[in-house]
Amino acid sequence: MRYRIVGDLIGVTVGSFITALGLVAFLIPNKIAAGGVSGLATVLYYVFKFPVGVSMFVINIPLLLLCTKELGMKFGIKSLYGTFVISFFVDGLATIVDKPWTHDPLLAAVYGGVVCGLGLGIVFRSKGTTGGTDLAAALLHKFVKISLGYSLLSIDAMVIILAGIVFDIEKALYALVTVFVTGKMIDVIQEGVTYAKAALIISEHHRQISEELLTRMSRGVTSFQSKGAYTATEREVLLCVVAQSEVSTLKSIVYSVDPKAFVIVANVHEVLGEGFKQADYGLP
Repeated sequence: MRYRIVGDLIGVTVGSFITALGLVAFLIPNKIAAGGVSGLATVLYYVFKFPVGVSMFVINIPLLLLCTKELGMKFGIKSLYGTFVISFFVDGLATIVDKPWTHDPLLAAVYGGVVCGLGLGIVFRSKGTTGGTDLAAALLHKFVKISLGYSLLSIDAMVIILAGIVFDIEKALYALVTVFVTGKMIDVIQEGVTYAKAALIISEHHRQISEELLTRMSRGVTSFQSKGAYTATEREVLLCVVAQSEVSTLKSIVYSVDPKAFVIVANVHEVLGEGFKQADYGLP
C-alpha cells in the first residue's frame, strides 16, 4: 500500500513536469490557450504579465477549498499536491526554456497537445489531478448535475472563447486543435494503443472453429449463448481476442471451416491477462 502511494506520487510529479514542459515549450509562447486554468492563466499573462504558474495556483485555491469541503479531504490533498507541483514546474521551466521550441502555431498546437496529453495521462493513470478544470467540472457535476464530460467541455469552451477575444480567432482555432490532440493522447495513455482485436464469431460449426483456434493459434476462446431477435434461434457465440497481426489468420481459420460464418472484429484498447499484458494494478 505504501509503495503504491509513493508510486502514484512519483507518477503525478513526472506527469506534471511533462505537462508543464508542453505548456512552456509550445503553448504559452505561441499564445495558445487550450482551455482550463492553464489557458486562463495564459490569457492573464499576456494581459497583466502575471506569471502563469502563480496564476494557475491562485485560480485553483478557491476551487481546492470548495472541493475539499464538498468532495472530501483525501481528494483535496491529492489535488493540492498536483496543483502545487505543476504550478512550480511551469514557472521553474519558464526560466530555463527561454524560447519556444517552434514558432509555427500549428506545430505548437499539435506537439503541445501531444506533450500535455502525455503528462496528464500519466497524472490520471496515477490517480492524481492537476486541479484546474478537473476541480471545476467535479463541482459542476455535483451541484448542477451535468456530466463530467459536458462540464469539462463547457469550461474549456469559455476559456477558448475568451482567448479568441483577447488574441484572435486563429489562436482560438489552434487551441481547439490542442484540446483534441490532448484528449486523444490522454486516451492512449489511459487505455493503451489499439494493439489487439476482439472477434465475435457466430457459426453453426462453432465447436470445430473453437478447436481450430485453440490448437492452431493457442488463443483462448469463450463461448456463450445468444438468440437471434428475428428468428428467435439460439446459437453459440465465440469470443476470441488476438493480436492485430493475427486477424488474417483468425479469419482464414474461421472461413475455412464455415464460409457462411458471421464475424465481427473490433478494436481493443487494453487486454490484461495470460497471452497479453499482465495486470500490475494494486488496490487503491
